[in-house]
Order: sequence, then structure tokens, then C-alpha cells
Amino acid sequence: MKVLSIQSAVAHGHVGNSAAVFPLQRIGVEVVPVHTVNFSNHTGYGAWRGPLIPPPDVAEILLGVEERGVFPQIDAVLSGYQGGAGIADVIIDAVRRVKAANPAAVYACDPVMGNAKSGCFVAPEIPVLLRDKVVPVADIITPNQFELGFLTGTEPADLESTLASADLARAMGPSTVLVTSVERPDREEGTIEMLVVDPSGAWIVNTPHLPFKANGSGDVTAALFTAHYTATKDAAVALERTASSVFDLIDLTFRSGERELRLVQAQEFYASPRLQFSAKQVR
Repeated sequence: MKVLSIQSAVAHGHVGNSAAVFPLQRIGVEVVPVHTVNFSNHTGYGAWRGPLIPPPDVAEILLGVEERGVFPQIDAVLSGYQGGAGIADVIIDAVRRVKAANPAAVYACDPVMGNAKSGCFVAPEIPVLLRDKVVPVADIITPNQFELGFLTGTEPADLESTLASADLARAMGPSTVLVTSVERPDREEGTIEMLVVDPSGAWIVNTPHLPFKANGSGDVTAALFTAHYTATKDAAVALERTASSVFDLIDLTFRSGERELRLVQAQEFYASPRLQFSAKQVR
């Protein structure tokens, strides 16, 4: 499998491509990373250095990759955090050209905009751009529960309302919706869930909730789910593999006492998921 990943990059730590590329490589996926920013560290520190890469420069890199004859080999295009409004058109155009070269290719969009605790942490125009322009051309989206609510103009809370919101998101264009960080009121105490909805049904997986903010864990989740789902075409299997790997990554990081993901140290959890969590079909 080959994935074209158009995301941010950081020198220190693991977010964006700096979080997604290695786990994908460790499960045997060839990755073509194209960076949209090149920062010293993720913005959660409150200070960082380095440039936003101008959209025309990103487009030039993509053109060069296309000229090497790579686009027919691409199985999936993956995008995440979009630092500025102009990059959306570049991503959409790349998706169009990849699909023209390989009609079987899919586009997976992680519509990064914020979370329930912090609210939106991107530029004000980005959420609207994602909702109106980017998500409608995606095949797979991986919003958290907060982002799903914005995209659909709803307030998903319990299982029924989250499923209804996922259906509204699917009606926008994507056939598959992975909802991360599902915190429904009736879940078992001390747990958190992920829900996936695709044309064949809906499944939920429940894992312990660790009291730790792991920047980049959503990027790893989107990458691994995209790869597993593209490879197996089985939402439940992809969900179980992803939940297993990501939980063990976060758990290892939490126990280490470090702020940044122990991405390299957790590598065996990607290659050989323990599959300690079972997905339950809910529809």
C-alpha cells in the first residue's frame, strides 16, 4: 500500500506527518509525506518557530511527485491539520489528480479544528472551509465528537445522537465516518469510545480513558485507521486494530511521564496489535 500524506511536520515531537509516517511504515505502508508547515514543535507549547509552507510551494512538491509517475500507485490520500485557508484547494486538487490516475484511491480527511475541552484552536475560516469544501470530497473522515457536531450543526452526546450526526456527515459525501473521543453520558466510568459508521453498519469500541493529553494521537489514529480500513475493507477490524495500537501508545507515553508521544518506543504495538478491545456492532 502507498499513502500520500499531506500534513504538518515538526522537528521536535510527534504531530501531523511527524506522527503519522512512522506508524504507517511500521505496518508495511509506503508513505509519501508532503509537509504543509515545518515547525520546531507543535503549537500546544504556546511558542514555536518555522514557516507555514506557502500553498504554491506545496503544489509544486506534489507536481514533482506526480511527474515521477507516483500518483497511479497511490491507494489513499491522507490530510490533517490545515494551517492556512489556501492549502485546502491544493489538497482537493491533488485528490482529484490521484483519483484520475487511480480510480480506486480513497481520500481520508481528519478535519482538525478543536475539541470539547479547548474549543476551536484553528483559524476561524478553517472549520467552515473543512465543512463546506473539503469534507464533501472525502471518502473517509475521522472527526472527534466535537468536530462532528460542528460539521453537522448538531450536538452529539449519547449513542443515538452520535449515530444520527454521523449519518448527516455521511450525507455530505464521505461514505465512512470514524468518530474519535466519544464521551456519551451512559458509558462505563473511566472509559472513552470510538465509533465507526460505514455502508455496512456501525461499530463502537470502548477503552480505558487515561488522564493525559496526547498531542498527535489523533494523527496516529487517522493514519492507522485509514491504512487498516483501506487494506481490509472491514470497519470492525480496522477499528479494533487502531484502538489497540493507539491505546498502547498513549498508555506507554502516560507511564513514561513524557509530554511527547513515545512513538518509536511503541512501534511493536503498531506492527502486532494486541487486539485487547472488541468492537461491538450497534447497527
